[in-house]
Amino acid sequence: MILEAIVTTSDAAGVVNVAPMGPEVADEACSRFTLKPFHTSRTYANLRDTGVAVIHISDDVELLTAAATGTVDGEGLVEPLLGRWVKLIDCCRWFAVEVESWSDDALRPRAECRVSHHGEQRPMFGFNRGKHAVLEAAILTTRLHLLGQAEVRRQMQELYPLVEKTGGLAERRAWRRLELTVDDE
Repeated sequence: MILEAIVTTSDAAGVVNVAPMGPEVADEACSRFTLKPFHTSRTYANLRDTGVAVIHISDDVELLTAAATGTVDGEGLVEPLLGRWVKLIDCCRWFAVEVESWSDDALRPRAECRVSHHGEQRPMFGFNRGKHAVLEAAILTTRLHLLGQAEVRRQMQELYPLVEKTGGLAERRAWRRLELTVDDE
C-alpha cells in the first residue's frame, strides 16, 4: 500500500528538506516503509548522507501543497527529534525511520527503512472530496516533468469542481498555489 505523506530529512549541515512522498507501507502496523526518492532530489541526497527521515501523516492540504510545489523550507515547521531526526511540529502521526538498505534504480532507487520511533501529535480531521482533489492535484504537480503542463492542466480541470463544491478556504488557497505552479512551468 502507498501512503501519501510528507517526509522530512536534513543534510549533514542540518539544512532541512520537507517533501511530499508516497512511501510503500509494509504492513498495517507501519513497522517498515520503502521510500522511493528521485535520484535528483534533496531527499535522496539527504537520505544517502544521513540514513534517516521522518514520515508524517497530515491532513493539512496547504502544507502538502507547499511541500509539493517546493515552497516550504521547514523554518518554524520542524523541531529536532532525539538528536537524529527532524519532525513536523504539526502533523497527525509521524514515523522516524532508518535506512537499512538501498536497491538501485536509474530513476527512483528504493530505500528500505525500519521504524525506530513513532508518535501521534493530534487527531486527524480527515479528508473531504475537496481535500482529496487538492491532494491529487498536488501529486500531479510533482509529475509536471513527466506528464507535461497540458496534461496536468487537463487533469486538474477535472478535479476542480470537487474543490469548488466541498472545499473550504484552505483548499482554495492550496488550489491556487498549485495553479500558479503549473502556470509557471
